[in-house]
Amino acid sequence: MHNIPFLATGARHGYTTTLGDLHDGLAIDLSHFKEFELDAAAKTLTVGPGVTVGEIFDPLFNAGFDIQTGSAPCPSFIGVTLGGGVGRFQGVYGLLSDALISVRLITANGEVLEVSRTRCPDLFWAIRGAGANFGVVISATYSVHPLTNNGEMFVAEFIIPPRRWPEYFRIMESMSPLPAELSSLLLNSFDTITNQTQLFAHWAYKGPEAEARKHLSPILNMNLTATQMRVLPWNRLVENTFAGAAVTVCEPNTNRNLYTLSMKNYSASTWEAVASKLATFYARFPHARSSSLLYEFFPNQAMAAIPLEDTAFPRRDTTAYMYVYKREPSPILIADMISATRNLILTSSIHNSEMDNALARFGEEIRRDVAATSGYPEITTFVNYAHGDETLEQIYGKEKLARLAALKKMWDPKAVFSFNNGLPTTYP
Repeated sequence: MHNIPFLATGARHGYTTTLGDLHDGLAIDLSHFKEFELDAAAKTLTVGPGVTVGEIFDPLFNAGFDIQTGSAPCPSFIGVTLGGGVGRFQGVYGLLSDALISVRLITANGEVLEVSRTRCPDLFWAIRGAGANFGVVISATYSVHPLTNNGEMFVAEFIIPPRRWPEYFRIMESMSPLPAELSSLLLNSFDTITNQTQLFAHWAYKGPEAEARKHLSPILNMNLTATQMRVLPWNRLVENTFAGAAVTVCEPNTNRNLYTLSMKNYSASTWEAVASKLATFYARFPHARSSSLLYEFFPNQAMAAIPLEDTAFPRRDTTAYMYVYKREPSPILIADMISATRNLILTSSIHNSEMDNALARFGEEIRRDVAATSGYPEITTFVNYAHGDETLEQIYGKEKLARLAALKKMWDPKAVFSFNNGLPTTYP
């Protein structure tokens, strides 16, 4: 055997630093595997590894179905699944991996297997949360859901001026736990128009507008500047989030750096302190103003209803995710937030080691700060969001690792699938 290291890729959307451990190896490009088969009678969807999240929206909606998805259109649908797959519909439907029925998988020894609850059930357990460690998935079948409320959602977005941040954070904290149908994103970034740190809020309700307005009444009563407030079909949600700002995480050939955290508690005082630190950081490092801080508030009712031992996904009590995000593309206008006369521009940063080191220190500091009130005893994240410097326990969960390591030894003893936050073959 030639023992050439390799990495199978779908849409090539991944940030973990462990991907950089692949040297003098091969990339197996699966992006052209675009199998897409919707069985309306069986309510199932089968896709290949080249199908992206965004490519399932219209066909599924037009056929009268929906499914839990991620918040960006460019990742491989299967790739998102293998790490668990969090998203705005997880309160209603659970994780994306909870919709998984079966996969066709190529193992380390080249065998092609059908993997499901009844075929190789231990392997099926492992791939739902740690799937990049066990083989190359060449197709996956999911259960899909008939549309409710004609597939319509209510979406509202607001600009929160700095003087009202404490009030907004307190209201946000008081709204926990969110209803299963209601999710939110909170973006802390630099606005070059006002030349200050700004806060932008996105809310999405999977149901009728009247119900949404009732649940959102504490926010609506603040009389904030709204950049949008309307009903739209679920397949248009991603492109209408912060005016399509997901494009910033989908640009190819761009250096990115993420520090992330999972949370189960809301803390207004922490968010306020972190926002203040971000403003100070922007003032000290102007070239870092392409960096941003994003909170994802995803309800967890359906996710938490599934027993923790059912899959390898480590934490079903998580209610929010945080990440500090930096990118290095060319300058790009990412959003028309109010009108043609006022735009939010995230300017690109200039690459230098001083700023890179400062951002790393800042990301680590913010991660520690938010972890202190997260409700978990230490820093925790999950594999799709991992920076790459976390411990195995922080990514996969201590209670999962012994079984995962034993399965790794069984199915991949030479650790050929090891570059995406790889698992050991023994633990502890």
